Amino acid sequence: MRSKVVVVSLISLLFMKTVHAQSDELNVQGQTGNLYLQHAVVAKETWYSIGRLYNLPPATLATYNKLAMTQPLSIGQQLQIPLTAVNFSQNGLKAAGESLVPLYYIIQEKEWMYRISVNHNKVPITSLEKWNNINKDQVRPGMHIIVGYLKVKTALSALATKAGGAPVAAGTGTLAKPADKTEKPAESAAKQAEKTTDKTTDKTVQRVDKPAEKMAEKAADKMDKAAEKTADKMDKTADKQVEKTEKPGGTTIAPPATTNVAPAITKPAATTTPPVSSSGKSFNGGFFKSDFSDGGKSAEGAAGTFKSSSGWQDGKYYALMNNVPVGAIVRVTVSSSGKIVYAKVLGQLPDMKESVGLTIRISNAAASELGEGDGKFNVTVRY
Repeated sequence: MRSKVVVVSLISLLFMKTVHAQSDELNVQGQTGNLYLQHAVVAKETWYSIGRLYNLPPATLATYNKLAMTQPLSIGQQLQIPLTAVNFSQNGLKAAGESLVPLYYIIQEKEWMYRISVNHNKVPITSLEKWNNINKDQVRPGMHIIVGYLKVKTALSALATKAGGAPVAAGTGTLAKPADKTEKPAESAAKQAEKTTDKTTDKTVQRVDKPAEKMAEKAADKMDKAAEKTADKMDKTADKQVEKTEKPGGTTIAPPATTNVAPAITKPAATTTPPVSSSGKSFNGGFFKSDFSDGGKSAEGAAGTFKSSSGWQDGKYYALMNNVPVGAIVRVTVSSSGKIVYAKVLGQLPDMKESVGLTIRISNAAASELGEGDGKFNVTVRY
């Protein structure tokens, strides 16, 4: 009788610790094409710190949640964290300095492995079986199974402490069976399960208290402050990117031998004559017009500029824009005038306060052809 009481007590302890462990899990929501995590904002969190946590640019987070980075975050505010090719892995691949954190899905009633696969980027069923040490016939409602991994920067994200370890086995770290079942495992199995859970819990506590985590957070905060202080250097950085641009055929070229400071620009009066560069030449949209291929995607918002010596003599215009492949040609149309230029994307917008609220930055030569100055103006971008 005494041994039965011990077994029941151990099972109860195991169940409570399992439920506690699950509260720290990262659970995937949504379906293929729109998978995401839910994040509740805590004290002192910013767009930048949350971006570091989930390995995403803060601008991407704000856009996905249909918010502006200028809007302050409030404690308890719910944000959706998109799972993209940048921060989501289902093939086990990761870059140097990255860690893979398991992401879970809770199986619902009448769901089987095939449906779970289809709803999570059609991840192979064999992968689901391997990660969770089960076969497709063992799935049950309420089970927590791994459906992929979050890729985070080991030195910058506190979530990296959840990485590593073997995939969760069936019945371990899951609720494969309802709590009111009368089946009682052998005493040795219960002890072994409790021992495994205790080790997992102890490791979690140790990781949370790990000094390295606090050091990483402090280092990341310093990086944010440094980024803000160097905002005035953004134009120079963009100019260097232009100098590295390659001609068709692979020959590296330097920008034309002109001054690095763009000539003073005044917005021309309304006219039917095509825009003209400072050299007196009309480029009718720019050098890259013939290379433009409309992929059916578009974005609307504010455009800014950066200084560049390129484009004034040859119509080669360049741009910085998030979520567009480097080297892609985009069509930029001014909303108020309908004027158009075509620009080659050199990279993403820098993660600093000067980029907040911008959809794109274009070289000042491109802005000149559009009849715009150095300020912000509304555009539609097709790519």
